[in-house]
Amino acid sequence: MDNYNIYDEYYLSGPAPLGGEKRQRYYIQKLKMYLTENCHGKSLTYQIQTFGCQMNFHDSERLDGILSDAGLKEYNSEDADIVIFNTCTIRENANQKLYGHLGRLKNLKKNNKNKIIALCGCMMQEPTVIETISKKYPFVDIIFGTFNFHRIAEFIFRHIETGERIIEVEKEYSENVENLPVKRKYEFKSGLNIMYGCNNFCTYCIVPYVRGRERSRTPEDIINEAKCLVASGVSEIMLLGQNVNSYGVNFLEDSEIIARNPDYAFPDLLRDIAHIEGVKRLRFMTSHPKDLSDELIQVIKEEPVVCNYIHLPLQSGSDNILKRMNRTYTRDAYITLLEKIKTAVPDIAVSTDIIVGFPGETDEDFEDTLSIVDMAGYDQAFTFIYSKRTGTPAAGYPDQVDEAVIRERFARLLEHVNTAAKKRVERYKDLVLPVLFEEEDKELSGFITGRTEYNTTVHAKGSAELIGKIVNVRMTEPRGFYYIGEIVETEN
Repeated sequence: MDNYNIYDEYYLSGPAPLGGEKRQRYYIQKLKMYLTENCHGKSLTYQIQTFGCQMNFHDSERLDGILSDAGLKEYNSEDADIVIFNTCTIRENANQKLYGHLGRLKNLKKNNKNKIIALCGCMMQEPTVIETISKKYPFVDIIFGTFNFHRIAEFIFRHIETGERIIEVEKEYSENVENLPVKRKYEFKSGLNIMYGCNNFCTYCIVPYVRGRERSRTPEDIINEAKCLVASGVSEIMLLGQNVNSYGVNFLEDSEIIARNPDYAFPDLLRDIAHIEGVKRLRFMTSHPKDLSDELIQVIKEEPVVCNYIHLPLQSGSDNILKRMNRTYTRDAYITLLEKIKTAVPDIAVSTDIIVGFPGETDEDFEDTLSIVDMAGYDQAFTFIYSKRTGTPAAGYPDQVDEAVIRERFARLLEHVNTAAKKRVERYKDLVLPVLFEEEDKELSGFITGRTEYNTTVHAKGSAELIGKIVNVRMTEPRGFYYIGEIVETEN
């Protein structure tokens, strides 16, 4: 650390380092020291409310870890001293939900002048949102975006010190700071960011505009973080990216591995992490069909710790709609890819995303989607009604589909999806499968809940001491998308 001790009070009385991990650890300690000296033994509390995708939840774990390390205590209520909303903007109504939350917080702020309200995440990358919040919600104290989550302690300390509102929204990454405290929801499994941003520009999607262009972390950084996760007790790792299949674009830093092997890509990274001693399960999310290679399929087939599960978004089964969505693959190409995956890995579980009611969707287009659903036999499908998203090309398309038509189609799609999923999940009946138990069941007393490598949820009667362990479970009773199981024996 360049001959200084970040815990040294003399050092902390001086100016902050200019950037990077040193600066943020400086502010974590500055905030911790302030709380110790000024809160008279009372711990400040914080609540983080997270909306959106796996990436957002992983970002919130970083916020959680930094605040905990600074001496704050988590408190699951909006009565907390600091309330942080990590926002999603994938759908227009997400904005309205946030404004509703802020309306309720206004009164809490009146009763507690020292309460801090912070907004971050994808929604904050939209200039119109910043303008609205600045004018209509002056009681919001801190606003930051998707590129500077790591600066949360700095923002809070600066606000406490000056009383000024802080708005720090960057248009792109100015630095990459990963090695800060993280507080995971589960001690035994973790997400691991391998890249940021998206280059695909699907016409319905705001993500490339709020998450920026694709930038990949170096293999060295990712592999080292994976080893640290395993050393801390993590047995299941999920590699995260908006499109993990295109990993290798615009590396954030120089890499010796890439210098030796310029063709190094996602399958190479997946295999390298699979070979780390102690990794018991390895997943990844999300895959774009246009970039899914034969090499990746081979890694799934050959590496035992890589789960036999893949999320392969379809979005539509119509060539006409796929082209309007800018998905850059055809119906036939998707079917061919799916058949190739299932031929290589016959027992693989496949889930998908499907949008109903995209502008211009005809009855014929929708029937094309249903035909792929029936043919593919998805284990799970995440279905969405098209949501017009301001700022995307599709929002300006003139041929928006009537809402009543969309809802009728959506109901039909659900029937097909549920029928296929029920049939698929029944294939596990009476099999004994390893299950990683994650938590006590919220509905069934005396039961615990976990997942198979196929991502099937299983509920079984068992004690909390099995949480975090992989246990052999007999699949006794299929119930639609999930199973009731019977514990056979602990695997490890």
